[in-house]
Amino acid sequence: MLEELVKYDKELFLFLNHLGNAQWDGFWLFITSKWSAIPLYMFLAYVTYKTFGVKQLLLVLVSIAVLILATDQLANFFKYGVGRLRPCYDLEIGDAVRLVKASCGGQFGYFSAHAGNSFAVATFFTLLLGSKYRALGIFLVVWAMVVAYSRIYIGVHFPLDILTGATIGLGMASLFYYLFERIRVRYKL
Repeated sequence: MLEELVKYDKELFLFLNHLGNAQWDGFWLFITSKWSAIPLYMFLAYVTYKTFGVKQLLLVLVSIAVLILATDQLANFFKYGVGRLRPCYDLEIGDAVRLVKASCGGQFGYFSAHAGNSFAVATFFTLLLGSKYRALGIFLVVWAMVVAYSRIYIGVHFPLDILTGATIGLGMASLFYYLFERIRVRYKL
């Protein structure tokens, strides 16, 4: 059963990866760049400050920094623990991969840290601000999905890498938000 799931994952990857074309490559390379999210992060910091004040903004910034660090390190643990090859290193399909950037990255890719981190940030801020700004939560989830898809588009992650990363990011953000709320209540912030 696992072999069949991996087979379907590879087929879906090739289908989605081959939907790309040179006209859109620059856009997707920008989306997948870690620097492209800086304006969004600045906006989220501003909205947090305006909504909750400077003390809670500082607590949120520390929480997000530790959340991203934890999610990223968990991704590294899985990448080397599971040892699933990235699409471009996969001997079965490597020659068929439409690799958009010059480098494929490290040899292993399970799970996607980009998907994990983007879904972690989206989930945390949706939990934090979603009740006051419903459209923001929707936007953040769509943003996380676009970032996650960019990893398939550029040819460096399989769909299951993305799905696992998104699930772990959602779970980690929920845990960190719970801890954030406990600290906020305990110290009356």
